[in-house]
Amino acid sequence: MSEQFREIFGPYKEMSVRYDRNQEALWCYFKPLRSPCLSPLMLGEARQIQKSVISYFESGTGQEKFPVKYLVIASQSPGVFNLGGDLGLLVNLIEQGDRDQLVDYATGCVDFFYLNSINLGLPLTTISFVEGAALSGGLESAISCNYLIAEKHCQMGLPEIRYNLFPGMGGYSFLARKLGLVRAEKIITTGKVHSGPKLFKMGLIDILAESGKGYEAVNCFIRKHRRAANGLRAIQVVKQQYNPLIYDELIDIANIWVDTALKLDRKDLKHMARFVYAQSRGGITAEHRPHGTHLVRTRQDRRIPHPETSFPLVDNSGNSILYERRKALDRRAVEIMQVDN
Repeated sequence: MSEQFREIFGPYKEMSVRYDRNQEALWCYFKPLRSPCLSPLMLGEARQIQKSVISYFESGTGQEKFPVKYLVIASQSPGVFNLGGDLGLLVNLIEQGDRDQLVDYATGCVDFFYLNSINLGLPLTTISFVEGAALSGGLESAISCNYLIAEKHCQMGLPEIRYNLFPGMGGYSFLARKLGLVRAEKIITTGKVHSGPKLFKMGLIDILAESGKGYEAVNCFIRKHRRAANGLRAIQVVKQQYNPLIYDELIDIANIWVDTALKLDRKDLKHMARFVYAQSRGGITAEHRPHGTHLVRTRQDRRIPHPETSFPLVDNSGNSILYERRKALDRRAVEIMQVDN
């Protein structure tokens, strides 16, 4: 492994990189220090990984035999892929009327997502692997890749309309190209969070794995893809030629998002602050909950065996208990225990 190839691996604070030599796959994990959101640091490090991969390919060594055929984006946060934009930061910038910083943040998101969508302009395939919740920019990140593989228990949505905004870093563009305008607008304007099986039926998720079988599904997909990689990557290029995603389109929409954000009133920002609280807990508010779902309460919920028990844990009924409910400070920020299939 050359020194230039090693540069791809960091060091990073909010990202982690692993290379699978057998699959020629580079796994890039979100590894948040605090909230599982797209902080400026995380975005910067994600972009640095992309730049390092591109630089290595453009070097003489990389072009001779490029060792990265697949780039997989995943998360190291239990139960969460990514909860989207850094809402705490965004609320502060909106209150200060700091347009320049909002534009910088939005541009950072667009740069990251756009390169995923065009597979970094390299002969590789981008894959997002979602094991838990993917909201707002987290969902935009997931659908920006060439393929989306998720586990059945995942929850995904674009709740921005709940606080009078819209997903401005590519959500509309990615959804419309994959699902069509009507379905894309319905997802965006309702602000609902949907279950994995429902999104698979829609066609948003390409491969839906059983819970706990996601890594196996990703590796299985890569093995099958490798057998016809030449033809499949050509189809990838054809699709991008047929319905190209233009960088300027994403930037123009991001600027509309900034202008819209600066028009939010105090009531909108107060509602946005509730999402900040949920984000800080690494969970999903009751308002995010997929339609028709409810909290599962069992006798085991109240039988915590020891005050120092660590979470998450699984009760005797097989339900996931993410935290001690009796100590919850805000019932609006209760995490999902079960989703509607």
